Amino acid sequence: MFIFISSGQSDTFLPDRIKLDTTQAEISKDNIDFQMNVMFSEDFDKDVGFVLYDSDQFFQSKSFQPSLDTKRRVISANLQEHLGLDHIEFAFTPSVDSTLSLNNFACVFWSYTENDWSPEGCSKILNSSGHVVCSCQPKNFKNANFAILMAFDINYQYSEALHWISITGCALSVLGLSVTAVYQIITRKSRGGSPTLLVVNICISMTVFYLLFIFGINNPVQHLSVAKLSGQNIVPESDHHKYPDEGPCTAFTALLQYFLLATFTWNTLYGLNVFLLFQNGASGTPPWFPKVSLAIGWVLPAVIVGISLGSTYSVKEPLGYRQEEFCWLASLDDKQKFNMGKPMFWGFLLPLMLMLLSNMAILMYFSHNICRTNPKLNSSRKTPLKKKVLSSFSLAVMLGLSWVTGYILIITRETNLKLILSVVFCLLNTTQGVQILILFTLRPFLNSHPAFLTSLCVSNIGFRRKTFSLWKNKIPESNESYKSTEYELA
Repeated sequence: MFIFISSGQSDTFLPDRIKLDTTQAEISKDNIDFQMNVMFSEDFDKDVGFVLYDSDQFFQSKSFQPSLDTKRRVISANLQEHLGLDHIEFAFTPSVDSTLSLNNFACVFWSYTENDWSPEGCSKILNSSGHVVCSCQPKNFKNANFAILMAFDINYQYSEALHWISITGCALSVLGLSVTAVYQIITRKSRGGSPTLLVVNICISMTVFYLLFIFGINNPVQHLSVAKLSGQNIVPESDHHKYPDEGPCTAFTALLQYFLLATFTWNTLYGLNVFLLFQNGASGTPPWFPKVSLAIGWVLPAVIVGISLGSTYSVKEPLGYRQEEFCWLASLDDKQKFNMGKPMFWGFLLPLMLMLLSNMAILMYFSHNICRTNPKLNSSRKTPLKKKVLSSFSLAVMLGLSWVTGYILIITRETNLKLILSVVFCLLNTTQGVQILILFTLRPFLNSHPAFLTSLCVSNIGFRRKTFSLWKNKIPESNESYKSTEYELA
């Protein structure tokens, strides 16, 4: 006897979803949601009954703890006597969205003695048509409940274009930051020691972060491409399959978190240095500031990383700290929604938010002070507006305020706007090293060496077109006149 349950979303059994067939056949290759094959002896003439539960809410397991929003159907067989019944064979077609892929499954029946799912007496196969097939021979068929417990991998989706934009921008930023660090060291005698120390440390931490991002952001151990269906019929712990930690991905995640936090810590210290310069005037920053900056700039990020790693990481479940496909902090729950309890929020976004808020306050204070006009100054000594705007923009770049777009991106729900913000976020933040090179190396170098800029200019070649209008001497007051139009190639 064969029972077919065709595909459908409703929990109500409609006539076209149930089919009874008494012919012997293999598991159907048609688009069938559930199919069961019950083998009886020829002289079996007892009553049988089956109920298909669309969920397992009546069967609360201690060994299997689901976390994904997947469907787990249970077939209940009510037989008056089990004599003459050989076995029950049933098949499910995994019905999940494109974000999940089957990793493994187990064929089980509900054990009333253990009050839990048991694989005893059941075997499993995965046929060529994609059905997961179970065959069970439990000790008591009089009242039995069968199920297939499936574990899935999450299929992560990301934009290939954004990936290459990030890699290209990071590579250019590494070059720009290296040149900036060398320039700052060479010209340190022409500036104060503290700003040079701050800028060089910003360049070092940001360069290391970009290099780690280029070579370590992708998990070298790609489980999704080599997932294997185990032949052992063992009850999985959850419907979300979790791999034990292997490879260097966790180490890369911790290093990425550390150096990115270090970059923003040094950015904030740079802003604090600017604030102290305005406050102290000619006396400059206090003599203790460089030493305190070194301690805070490198130790504070290490404390945050240590707390994040120690409180969320374990070898058996590394995804409490990091992601699976990317070597970066975990941020989403099992339903792929942002979770404020994950280390991405309190181990990165929260401390970063505090730094960005303080940096924005420093930028407003700086802009307010340089834009004020002293009425006692004559017009020749007043700073042009263009230079004031450029100075504020340079400070905004050094303080990393472009990362504010990331917070806007997190709270955005509109698809098109989210895509635009993603591109803007990648362009602004992966090219931050290039921006620092232009504003803090090329601009001051060209300002201090105007002859170098002049030598790069091509000599002007003038082309002139002149139109003359002449009159006879009959009109004494008439004068010779012409119009000239000049074109120049620079």
